[in-house]
Amino acid sequence: MRPFFSILLFLVSIFAFSQKLDSLKNNDIRLAALPYYSYGKGLGVTSPDSLFQLNIRFRMQNRVTYISEEDKDNRYEAQIRRLRLRLDGYVWHPQFLYVIQLSFAPGDVGTVHDGDNVNIIRDAVFIYRPDKHWNFMFGQTKLPGNRQRVNSSGALQLTDRTINNTKFTIDRDFGFQAYYLNEDLNTFSYNIKTAVSTGEGRNWTKTSDDGVALTGKVELMPLGAFKRNGIYFEGDVAREKKPKLMLSGAYQQNNRAVRTNGQLGDVLYSPRTLRSYFVDAMLKYNGWSLMSAYMQREAKDLVTYNPDDVTDFNYVYAGKGMDYQLSYIFKNDFELIGRFSNQYVDKEIKPYTPDLKQYSIGVTKYLREHAFKMQAELTFDEKEYYTGDTKNNWYLRLQLEIGI
Repeated sequence: MRPFFSILLFLVSIFAFSQKLDSLKNNDIRLAALPYYSYGKGLGVTSPDSLFQLNIRFRMQNRVTYISEEDKDNRYEAQIRRLRLRLDGYVWHPQFLYVIQLSFAPGDVGTVHDGDNVNIIRDAVFIYRPDKHWNFMFGQTKLPGNRQRVNSSGALQLTDRTINNTKFTIDRDFGFQAYYLNEDLNTFSYNIKTAVSTGEGRNWTKTSDDGVALTGKVELMPLGAFKRNGIYFEGDVAREKKPKLMLSGAYQQNNRAVRTNGQLGDVLYSPRTLRSYFVDAMLKYNGWSLMSAYMQREAKDLVTYNPDDVTDFNYVYAGKGMDYQLSYIFKNDFELIGRFSNQYVDKEIKPYTPDLKQYSIGVTKYLREHAFKMQAELTFDEKEYYTGDTKNNWYLRLQLEIGI
């Protein structure tokens, strides 16, 4: 009889264990008490009491570039262009979020001069999200400026942003931001974004004044929102089944700015009030993507002089430019990209810096969308100087992007 009771006890144990598993599957409170791991967008961990969540991501860009410039010897550069670590999640409640992003590559940190801060911190921002529409932010992060700057550098089709973004973007800053987001895949959608910030850019501690930067942006999506937040990455890797269009406009007034490019650049000898304008358009459909952007910066009395030496001066980089970008992604995840940019500087500073035109063609192979891709790019520059002289330069670049 003992073997019979042993078998019966074993069967009862299995039945009881299966009932317990069913109970766990249907008991959200019990399951929420377990650590949570996800590999969709980084590695995520939720505390047993669900009062804290941490998501860890990294990405790196490794590249090699062959450069040919007039009046210089041909050369090549090999470097880690970007190496980023990102931490995000929430504390106490999913309405209270945080984002931290650190950079470690020399091209990210930049040259460190005596008295300068080491620019490791890119983002350090607290976000309060009371509902699906509102976001309130405090800290350092990107301002709601031109589309290409708002997109991550890891979500670009070519190996870098345009010449206009380099000179006219408003980049990151410390301050307060408020967003109202109203997006739906099938109906007219719009976003309204505002910011009040210091105006001097990230990690700035050299000077302090009473000037602030005021930024406002409106994004319109008349055919509905893009799949998978498609306005935040270049190219139609999501393959929109219906045409999707985004039109946006942004304006910033940076009062008493102390840097040549507002949030970026060298220090001016006296502050200036800068006004920046941005207009963007994006159209995606069935693997095709068309983007265009207009950027402009203006100010009065662009040139500032050293009070101790009038031969020493610096100037606000003012002017305007246009970008045009067209691409198609094939079903084998190869993509062809073409881009043209022109840039015209303000007549007051034209004796000091040239007008530019840039032509780029590229091929990208997506292995895991933008998170894992290989890129090849050929870019040709034309520089036209005040004297009428011109210089032509070009580079060929190969880049590998990988991240989680």
